[in-house]
Amino acid sequence: MAKKYVLVLGIIFVLIGILGFIDPLTPNGNLLGVFAVDLDHNLVHLLSGLVALAAVAGGESYSLLYAKVFGVVYAVVTILGFMVGDGQILGVIIVNQADNVLHLAIAASALYVGFAGDSKPKRAVA
Repeated sequence: MAKKYVLVLGIIFVLIGILGFIDPLTPNGNLLGVFAVDLDHNLVHLLSGLVALAAVAGGESYSLLYAKVFGVVYAVVTILGFMVGDGQILGVIIVNQADNVLHLAIAASALYVGFAGDSKPKRAVA
């Protein structure tokens, strides 16, 4: 389950990172007119997606690790984002409330996949 989730997440993040650089899709610095983006935010999306794809190439265990770490990082980003509201997190990445809600959903799903996906009982080797 983690490998499929991280693969989809990686593809989406790479695509969003690329789309964030296309001016007609980012009126007033908002991707699709909704999500705040800037150069740093786009680069974070690209890097997150590429690391996700590398984790998938490493197999299920790396995908689980990615989901756990990514989920925790995004949970922190979400908390900081809600504290800031519309503005910059740590003076680096610009966010708005739409980003914060999306980051919350991503953090929750990644944490679920990362930790629930790891809870399957292991088969005993005979």
